[in-house]
Amino acid sequence: MRTVHSVADARHARATLPHPIGFIPPMGALHAGHESLVARARRECASVIASVFVNPLQFGPTEDLDRYPRSPEADAATFEKAGVDLLFMPSREEM
Repeated sequence: MRTVHSVADARHARATLPHPIGFIPPMGALHAGHESLVARARRECASVIASVFVNPLQFGPTEDLDRYPRSPEADAATFEKAGVDLLFMPSREEM
């Protein structure tokens, strides 16, 4: 699995992958449901891309963005084990 952190690198890497491409975009804190999405994408697509980004825009004013669970190393390991080809893990600044 290749991991990239910039939009430019993600675009370049995506261009090298065979199509069709499946895309799984969770915010992290992966669980069996996310793994099942990767398994389905693996069955239906030639390549699988995943992203992990805790999107501040998905949180309401009373929700605590800073307390959302983050485990980037564990998420990357889960996606690698599940068979993801490309992992996009941008910073807040990159997005």
